[in-house]
Order: sequence, then structure tokens, then C-alpha cells
Amino acid sequence: MLFINHLWEYVVTPLSVLQMPSSISFAEILSYTACRQLSQMFLAVVFFHSSEYILAVSIHGRSNVTLKSLLISKNYLLAMIFSLLEYIVEIVLFPGLKEHWWISDTGLALVVIGEFTRKLAIITAGRAFTHLIKVYHEEHHLLITHGIYRFVRHPGYSGFFIWSVGTQIMLCNPISTVGFAIVAWKFFAERIPYEEYFLKRFFGSEYEEYARRVASGMPFVK
Repeated sequence: MLFINHLWEYVVTPLSVLQMPSSISFAEILSYTACRQLSQMFLAVVFFHSSEYILAVSIHGRSNVTLKSLLISKNYLLAMIFSLLEYIVEIVLFPGLKEHWWISDTGLALVVIGEFTRKLAIITAGRAFTHLIKVYHEEHHLLITHGIYRFVRHPGYSGFFIWSVGTQIMLCNPISTVGFAIVAWKFFAERIPYEEYFLKRFFGSEYEEYARRVASGMPFVK
């Protein structure tokens, strides 16, 4: 029995000493890196969607706004869940991947830029801005070409694109960064021509001239 006790101390004690640094390091990562990055992500998502709804209500009135103005769909939720799972797996298996603070801070800056750009677009357009594409012309639907619309035709889409990709760069999620960029770009690349078909019908040559001199605001989309 005495021999077994000595053997246990001989084998287990060195192992516990060897494991201690990695345990402390992992705890530090969870207490600082994960808490900071995940809290930034949580605040970014909550602020983005709640402000979308609040602005829509303030511009169009509560009776004319539905929960769709939160911009939360099934596919969007699945994408966010996947990005969270990627983050958890990577911070457990490759914790050093999340320690590139210049990448994370760049993502945070993109989130702020994207948020500011989109909200500025909504405020500038006022009642002309809607979350659903208008297929018929209403009296208050004007062609907005001033403010931020002087530089890009679809600043709201540009802002959303920058914001969504920025959230994944902020989390140092390489897979989701590429995935979000591809999916978001494809969505807007299809949506912009569809929306502009009706804008050309509403505003005719005025919109065509505007489209010729101002970029769409999405990469590789005319």
C-alpha cells in the first residue's frame, strides 16, 4: 500500500504540475479574450437590430412596421449560430487564433463603420427608406441623391455588408468571415438589380443618370 502511495505521488504530481500552466492560460483566455470578443458581438447584434426597428417605427409609425424590421430571419439565425460554434471550437482547440488583437480591433472598427453608414443612410432617406422593396410608387417615395447617397447608391446595403463581415473579423472567425462575405455579397448582388428595376420604372432617366455617375456601393456590382 505504501508502495502504491509513493507511485501515485511520483506519477500524478509531475503531471499536475505540467498541466497547471495550460489550465491557467485557458482560464485567462476565457476570462478576458472570450468575454471581450463575445460581449462586443452581443452588443453589436443587439444594437444593430433594435435600432433598425426603432428607426423604422420613428419614421413610418408603429402601425406600419412589423417585426420583419428587426431583420432576423431563419437563415440569419443559422449563420449566427454557426459563427458562435466556430468561435467556441477554435478558442478551445486553437486559442492563439483569437489573440490577434489587431485583427479583432479591425473587425470592431468595421462594425462601427458599417453601423454608422447604414443608420446614416436610413436617416438621410427618411420615409423613402423601407426594409421591403417597393414594387409600386408612392407619393412620399422620392429619389434621394444627397448626403451619403452622393457617394454610393445603396449605402444601407454597403453598411450591412461591412457590419456583417466585421462581426466575424472581430471574433477572428476565418471560416465565417469568408462565408458571411460570400453569402452577403451574393444576396445584395441579386437584390440590387431587382430593386433598381423598379427604381428605373419610378424615376426613369433621372435614376439612370444617377446610376451612371454613382457607384452601387457593393464590390463588383454595377
